[in-house]
Amino acid sequence: MLCLPSAASFAPADPAARGALASPQQGRLPIPSAAAFRRADPTAQGAIASKPQKMFREFDHFVVIDFEATCEKDSRIYPQEIIEFPAVLVDAATGALLSSFRTYVKPRHHPQLTAFCSELTGIQQQQVDGGVDLATALGMHDSWLASAGADKNRLAVVTWGDWDCKTMLESECSFKCINKPRYFDQWVNLRIPFEAVFGAGRRNLQEAVREAGLQWDGRLHCGLDDARNTACLLVELMRRGASISITGSLPQPPPPPPAPEPELQLQAQMAPVNHNISWCTGGAATTGGCCYCGVPIRGDMVTTPGPMQGRFFFSCGNWTPILGPMCNFFFWAA
Repeated sequence: MLCLPSAASFAPADPAARGALASPQQGRLPIPSAAAFRRADPTAQGAIASKPQKMFREFDHFVVIDFEATCEKDSRIYPQEIIEFPAVLVDAATGALLSSFRTYVKPRHHPQLTAFCSELTGIQQQQVDGGVDLATALGMHDSWLASAGADKNRLAVVTWGDWDCKTMLESECSFKCINKPRYFDQWVNLRIPFEAVFGAGRRNLQEAVREAGLQWDGRLHCGLDDARNTACLLVELMRRGASISITGSLPQPPPPPPAPEPELQLQAQMAPVNHNISWCTGGAATTGGCCYCGVPIRGDMVTTPGPMQGRFFFSCGNWTPILGPMCNFFFWAA
């Protein structure tokens, strides 16, 4: 199946209904209501068994993704950008394919697709020209999940390989300063449970689907077709009793260090300039502000030669030439 020319489409997962993918009007893309998502027949391909069982209690749903990105033959485009954002929602209890999502994404840095990219993916220039930016695509995907009744805290992203979440989405969101949903920070690399069932070896997605006894449906490297075939492979592995669990995740940022004591913090950071305190040379500030000792702060000027020479500052008012300041109150004057 050729990738369709619409900029975004929300479609049933039933392969027979693919021709119903609607083309939205030009301009801002509307988010369909829940009624727009037709459910797949649970007896059709994708159902695990005639007696549904709660096989994966850790998750209620799997969302299978397979991004397509800008590319060139025998060389790497930098930066790569996502141009097709597809997803298929799978019921983790029954294996039913519930709903599918797709939007095309307009690349910012390489807006003109290469001939190789169009030939490989089937995506045409007018499709990405009518697409949305990546931040909008992520928001549309979130809205689709909500409309389909998927709890973002009870789903797992499924991919064929680590590239989609670990490399492509993460790198593009980083250099474009996009805050992506946190459920994309961990994922199931379906290669791992597949190899647990069928043994290790180098296979592409199409080869794995056929090795599992399934028929490939659609066009290879059309993102939505790849996601649908991956979803069918996921269901087949579930039927065979494979363990489906998180296999990859992004490193979490370290927790912030504990906050220092207020006095030390003011001293270390030299505190921001306070424009509300008037200056009085060689004595207490005229506003009557107090230091941590409870006495009026005093002002002075740096006389030591160096880059700070001539700057005025406020410090502990309980200062003596012998003992120095009695508390750590300090900040620079305006």
